Amino acid sequence: MSKEAQGGKAFGLLKAQQEEKLQAINKELLDDPKYVDVEELESKLESFKQKYMEFDLNDQGEIDMMGLKRMLEKLGVAKTHLELKKMMTEVTGGATENINYRDFLSMMLGKRSAILRLILMFEDKAKDSEVKPSGPPPRKTFSDLP
Repeated sequence: MSKEAQGGKAFGLLKAQQEEKLQAINKELLDDPKYVDVEELESKLESFKQKYMEFDLNDQGEIDMMGLKRMLEKLGVAKTHLELKKMMTEVTGGATENINYRDFLSMMLGKRSAILRLILMFEDKAKDSEVKPSGPPPRKTFSDLP
């Protein structure tokens, strides 16, 4: 189900407000001299914003433990509760039990190789390398059956 197919008018407004908030944070980072050397920063931030919005479903501004669990399950990387707690601590520095957008960005743009960052980067690379078969499927014979 695509994002457009979910919810109604209220959901659309909620998502628009959320995107506006996250875009304001992205703009701050684009103007921040600390990130001036990051290649393709604007497109990376746009990609990170879309990924974050996908899992901050209720626009609370944070991804909680269940949101992180859903994110990883959707990516096919289910984790135990202890592994999730460790990832949360790694991203937030142990300050909170929720990942806010600034924590998410500092993880994705940071030098440390957080587990969550590696998983998300791997997922993006896998999407880029997927080759969809074209044309009709090859004919099968009885000898092809198991």
